[in-house]
Amino acid sequence: MSVGLFGIKLGMTRVFLKDGTAVPVTVIKVPKHYVTAIRTMDKDGYSAVQVGAFEVKEKKLTKPEIGHLKKAGVALLRKLKEFRVDNPQDYQVGQEIKLENVFKPGDLVDVVGISKGRGFAGTMKRWDFGGFPRSHGHRYHRAVGSIGQRTDPGRVWKGKRMAGHWGAEKIRVQSLLVVDVLPDKGVMLVKGSVPGHPKGILIIEKSKIANRRSQRLKLNRIKHIPENILRSEA
Repeated sequence: MSVGLFGIKLGMTRVFLKDGTAVPVTVIKVPKHYVTAIRTMDKDGYSAVQVGAFEVKEKKLTKPEIGHLKKAGVALLRKLKEFRVDNPQDYQVGQEIKLENVFKPGDLVDVVGISKGRGFAGTMKRWDFGGFPRSHGHRYHRAVGSIGQRTDPGRVWKGKRMAGHWGAEKIRVQSLLVVDVLPDKGVMLVKGSVPGHPKGILIIEKSKIANRRSQRLKLNRIKHIPENILRSEA
């Protein structure tokens, strides 16, 4: 177990390997991170490091949050999260955590984010139901159909897939490959898509199922990403 980082989803693009292979990647902007607290087994009963990011004004925080961050000797930060680690003694309160020291090309990571909110959706859109025939003579086309049971139990089962709110929930995508890390730009490239809309906040952690992979995909180092992707943060 190791420390993770926050990130901002900038968008998707593709990059080319030295052999010409096109790889779809998500560009993630990683801000400055600081250690705000350390949890030890002797004092707290578990080993973890609390990490903070995204500087904000004082009026955006509560007094307990301001006191906690000032005690740690760091800037006022909007997002805090604890990550379980095996070696909390290697970290110090107030220490800056750099992107290149946490993730490297070839690593497998899990990315957690809030999926796009779709509002109230019907059963065909929300659950991919097939619907009824679309030909003439049929009264229903996109309806849910029968939802009840027989006399026994005489009710609708809990968890029945019906129309309702879709999206805006926490999603974890596992074992994504880190294609490249650009510390001078504060950016990392992850193969594939991640949950959420552009400018959405993500949590990036070392993959929890990386050891299940029989072998890792080895990629050549990539030196360039399109500048228009970086400008989309503004």
